[in-house]
Amino acid sequence: MHRVPQLTTPWGNRDLQRAWEKIYQDHRKKVQNAQPLVDTHPPQTYSHLHLKFKKLKMEEERLSIIDRNNHLLLQRVASAMKTRGQTDGQNNFTERR
Repeated sequence: MHRVPQLTTPWGNRDLQRAWEKIYQDHRKKVQNAQPLVDTHPPQTYSHLHLKFKKLKMEEERLSIIDRNNHLLLQRVASAMKTRGQTDGQNNFTERR
């Protein structure tokens, strides 16, 4: 049996070779001109995740308690200043037998 001679190139004639080379060159141009498709922007931030309304509400409640306590303390200090430091002698304690 005779073996068929193997060609050094995968194409058989020059027209086919030119067609393949043109297709390859077009492919190389497309690869070189390709733009990146990866999105490198930071993720979008949403206001309801950034503001944390629960935390703001808790902080507002805490500040209102502090303001109320400060007001009560101010009233006590003002009443002590009015009486000029005298002690209140009233005793509301009733002894049970």
